[in-house]
Amino acid sequence: MKISLGPLLYFWPKEKVFEFYQKVAQSSIPVVYLGEAVCTRRRQLKFKDYLELATMLKQAGKEVIISTLALLETPSEFTELKRQIETCGFEIEANDLAGVHVAKEAHIPFTCGTSINNYNLASLMKMHQWGMKRFVVPVELSKDWLSKVIVSNGGTLPFEVEVFGHGHVPLAHSARCFTARHKGIAKDNCETVCIKYPKGLLTQTQEEQPLLRLNGIQTQAAACTDLSDDIEDMKAMGITHFRISPSSMRSIELAERLIKGEAIEKPLNPCNGYWKGEAGMELA
Repeated sequence: MKISLGPLLYFWPKEKVFEFYQKVAQSSIPVVYLGEAVCTRRRQLKFKDYLELATMLKQAGKEVIISTLALLETPSEFTELKRQIETCGFEIEANDLAGVHVAKEAHIPFTCGTSINNYNLASLMKMHQWGMKRFVVPVELSKDWLSKVIVSNGGTLPFEVEVFGHGHVPLAHSARCFTARHKGIAKDNCETVCIKYPKGLLTQTQEEQPLLRLNGIQTQAAACTDLSDDIEDMKAMGITHFRISPSSMRSIELAERLIKGEAIEKPLNPCNGYWKGEAGMELA
């Protein structure tokens, strides 16, 4: 099993993003996703900057995948998506069916991200027929679901399987920006206020229990998914990749420890409910 580093979902200053990926290049992390997967208004990094980072990581021996938007809202965003996929020179992670379509037409291998609703073997096999080489399990699905899919295909799958193993899982995307709305700012003039919240904006219940993280147009779980205790079981199932979703520089250290087979420090508010077939925020 390989440890992968998912795309950075938060909005960080350009200098911090470059510093982060320079440290990733010096690490032993073998698989790196990068690119803007949340909001087109986050423009501190241009696409050429991501390509510069991708080239640097490739030269450092990493497998690099360019992640694409999970929610396209306008024709111009589709045009830009098409241009990026067709000219980037890297495999891509499609987080929307538009990305799947463009990759299929261009004969570019792709990974299906968690936001594509692949809920059965038939849809997965169709994606594989179109060029999917890797499938990231939707975060709300369980180990038992995946086991049944594998068994139903004779015990193996013709594509790689990746699990979102550590980080704050994305739960939904919206045309509205809830971070801007919280600050009383219109989305069209949002001033990319989400840059002030490098780990998202925590929301709580009336009982002051952590519930969600607002990350621009993306809503995440407040609890941090941690499936590191299940890695050996995942290997036995044939899962090929364990994803860490970066939230700080410390995410690189977490990945390094898992690569060495070492235990990691547990997050303050851990959960594993979805993987165990229970409510997502539970720790089973």
